[in-house]
Amino acid sequence: MNQVEICKTLVANTADTAEKLAREIWGYAELSYEEKRSAAALAQALEAQGFTIEMGIADIPTAFTATFVSGSGKPVMGLLAEYDALAGLSQAAGCPQCRPVEAGGPGHGCGHNLIGAGCYAAAVALKDYLKQQNKDGTVILFGCPAEEGAGSKQFIARAGYFDNVDFAYTWHPDTVNEVGSKGSVAIMGANFIFDGVAAHAGGEPHLGRSALDAVELMNVGTNYLREHMIDAARIHYAYSDPGGTAPNVVQSHAVIKYEVRAPKIGQVQELFTRVVDVAKGAALMTGTKMQYEITMAFSDYVPSKTLGVLVDQCMQELGAPDWTEDDYRLADQFLRTYSRSTLQGIREKLEAYFDPEELDAALEKPLHSKIFPFDPKETGYSSGSTDVGDVGYATPTVMLSMATACLGNVGHSWQNTAFSCSQIGMKGMLRAAEVLVLAAIRTMEQPEVLEKARAELLKKNGGRYVCPLPEYVMPPIGKY
Repeated sequence: MNQVEICKTLVANTADTAEKLAREIWGYAELSYEEKRSAAALAQALEAQGFTIEMGIADIPTAFTATFVSGSGKPVMGLLAEYDALAGLSQAAGCPQCRPVEAGGPGHGCGHNLIGAGCYAAAVALKDYLKQQNKDGTVILFGCPAEEGAGSKQFIARAGYFDNVDFAYTWHPDTVNEVGSKGSVAIMGANFIFDGVAAHAGGEPHLGRSALDAVELMNVGTNYLREHMIDAARIHYAYSDPGGTAPNVVQSHAVIKYEVRAPKIGQVQELFTRVVDVAKGAALMTGTKMQYEITMAFSDYVPSKTLGVLVDQCMQELGAPDWTEDDYRLADQFLRTYSRSTLQGIREKLEAYFDPEELDAALEKPLHSKIFPFDPKETGYSSGSTDVGDVGYATPTVMLSMATACLGNVGHSWQNTAFSCSQIGMKGMLRAAEVLVLAAIRTMEQPEVLEKARAELLKKNGGRYVCPLPEYVMPPIGKY
């Protein structure tokens, strides 16, 4: 057998367990830092396959490593598994009608159940390859919770777990198949806490100092700030505690969350400082006190250009998932759940990927059946953020995308939750696992490519990973 056939066989041997894990974790649908059953299911399955488990790494109870060592243990290969869900996205599996399993309950609207189970399949297949071929190497699956929350990979990186990892691969469910050429922007988030003085809002308002007023003024100031920042930056906010529900009480306490995004972590830190200054001004105007606590920060993700080319070659050889006519029909049913205006927006977005005549044909059978090529010269950024970026500053890292949903499907939606426990999702997951395995084998076999990737990383990080979080910031378990 050639390497492609070997990888397919190795992953096929794990497929039943991987699919079972994907469905099990999908059913748990646990939110950030609460993924106790999901993490345990993965860890127990890996332990049964001969991996050594370390639970609770980096002071995060639901983070873990699963390690298998063969021979000298070099090279060290990392796989990044995720398994957290999203609030409010409960939905029946594979169902193209909005039908929550639990009204208002959580759901895997980003497909992290597939990431975790897919990385399990890849880790076990790589372990079996090392044993069967009598090869040296170490496989480490990193159990990474809370990607949708304050993250975990930056804490794991700060604790030194990636220092001796030679390269790391992962994947993400998507609507297209590709090694993404663009990076993802950096992000920093904090709780801004205002404290004032309570008073009767009708009888003695002059004696009160409103924390809610301070929050409102912070919002006004930040809105003016938006005109004077780079186009690629973003500022988001949400009220965490507005100070109560009684309008006849001057609110003495209020909390608001802010998140700042920009292409580079240095740009984020500069813009975040300006947001803090706005908060200080709001406190000064209202006679309140302000303190802030940084809760999260992700470095920008930039794929290793050297390894991106290698992973892309593996994807091209393996090809897209093997879709059937039933898969196409189900995908079309899901696509038709979107409104006319949303469908128009989907079409406009896809025009950047397809020629006009190709787009019409693709939307008739709306599952991506090709591989978009990797462009190592790309310097642009998408507007999302991921803690995979921090791994990419610690070791050469690549994240590939594999179709697990219909073309144009909107992320973080009930449709995504349904796809994440469908046959379409499972097919994409197993093909992603095959690509991860083939890419890891090819990387092992080409030390000169890995050496080039390490040189690329040295230019990027100056020789060491620097965490964007201050040392005193701990994982905000129960606080985010």
